[in-house]
Amino acid sequence: MITPYEPQHRAAVVDLLDRSLLAEDAAEAADIVALLHGSAGYVAVDGDAPDGDVIGVALASAGRKDPTVGHLDLLVVDPAFRRQGLARELVGAVEEQLRARGLTAVRVAGNPPTHAWPGVDVRYTPAVCALTALGYAHDRTAWNMTADLAEGSPALRETRTAQERLAAAHVVVRAATPDDLPELRPLIAAEWGPAWVAEVERAVGGSGGCHVAIRDGQPIAFAAWGGCRPSWFGPMGTLPAAAGLGIGGVLLRRCLRDQADRGIAQAQIGWVGPVSFYSGSAGAIIDRVFFLFHKLL
Repeated sequence: MITPYEPQHRAAVVDLLDRSLLAEDAAEAADIVALLHGSAGYVAVDGDAPDGDVIGVALASAGRKDPTVGHLDLLVVDPAFRRQGLARELVGAVEEQLRARGLTAVRVAGNPPTHAWPGVDVRYTPAVCALTALGYAHDRTAWNMTADLAEGSPALRETRTAQERLAAAHVVVRAATPDDLPELRPLIAAEWGPAWVAEVERAVGGSGGCHVAIRDGQPIAFAAWGGCRPSWFGPMGTLPAAAGLGIGGVLLRRCLRDQADRGIAQAQIGWVGPVSFYSGSAGAIIDRVFFLFHKLL
């Protein structure tokens, strides 16, 4: 039975993710469902009663950058119930929902600032096959890097020496607090856009952490973690006028140290651009590969 997703399904969907996802994603099932609380969609329940066991879910939202496009935020079917057409039914119901709202296309590509993945991890082969069969076109590939947070790893190298060098250049590096947000918001919005503002706000607000570099009383760089998922690092940015000072590596490793202190064994650096920077600064490796899809409605 396919029925609209309601708040009372939340715990059952967490359980579904816990038993259906890769271990690194299942460990954050509750965080993923909480992150997607604004999404709408459908669940599949076992049997004909609406209060049956949840065996599948599809959630979607309108694009925050382009509100004419929908985003399929989550598609999961219990492994014991796959190959029975549930993914087709769930996605079909979501597409009708989006079409009724006047949206013209669907993307499976993350919808910042509330995105649990950049797309579909290629290890979720059943999801890749289901979307392809439903007419979704693979148009891009993204990747994450993983940083090992075991003591002695490059990701946890000390930053004191570099911070002393920066201090000599009148750059102070420290943890951000809510009192920093009034100055951080306009800086981040102007340089990198509102999605990053929202992620930093969540990180500073308690779901993760953030570190800033200050020169002459003004922020010139920042790095955050946990704004979407506890084990994920980012976003991070340095103003062009402050590039080349080595600030990024310091901020990165301070954030990774925070995550290690929270008991996180590996940090995910999501939707990576500068691979060489993260490899050199934290010994990170390309680890997760994602296919991004789209479909016209």
